[in-house]
Amino acid sequence: MATTAADIKPVLNRLRRAQGQLNAVITAVENGGTCRDVVIQLAAVSSALDRAGFQIISTAMQKCLTDPDDTSDPMTMEELQKLFLTLA
Repeated sequence: MATTAADIKPVLNRLRRAQGQLNAVITAVENGGTCRDVVIQLAAVSSALDRAGFQIISTAMQKCLTDPDDTSDPMTMEELQKLFLTLA
């Protein structure tokens, strides 16, 4: 994933947030948390990961549109669509 620091920072922030939420899920399960609390935290983890994935894909799509001659990580539109659909 070749991108700029400005592209990576928001993705890393989302992934770190998901990591913190996953730690909260693990703690809740270990400490006998309620089903409701565990499911809510799992949903938050899932959402944070999905958003990070969408951000990665949208960055790749922007790169393809703004610099279609870049061959450092070539992806066809079909490949980008397939990646996008794996998160749907």
